[in-house]
Amino acid sequence: MNRSNLMLSLVAVLAALAALSLSACDKPTVVNVPAPVSVPVPGPAGPQGAAGNTGSTGATGNTGSMGSTGATGAQGNDGNKGDTGKTGGSTSVIVIPPAPEPAK
Repeated sequence: MNRSNLMLSLVAVLAALAALSLSACDKPTVVNVPAPVSVPVPGPAGPQGAAGNTGSTGATGNTGSMGSTGATGAQGNDGNKGDTGKTGGSTSVIVIPPAPEPAK
């Protein structure tokens, strides 16, 4: 091998090593940051509105069922005593006993 061939081989090997070493370097990652999104924020509350109209009257409810019978009341007070009767005059009262039953 002569010197010129050796130099060409050496240059070729060095060029290959340089290409490999440069391709192995870390490349920075490009991050695309999205544009900020504007979010609407509600403002302060406005004044209170006018009162609404009165609603219509609701339907009448159904009649309830009959209640149960009440308890029996307490016994009433005794009445006043009557006046003493008049004594009999000269009248006699005869009590007739009932007739005996006929024998069978």
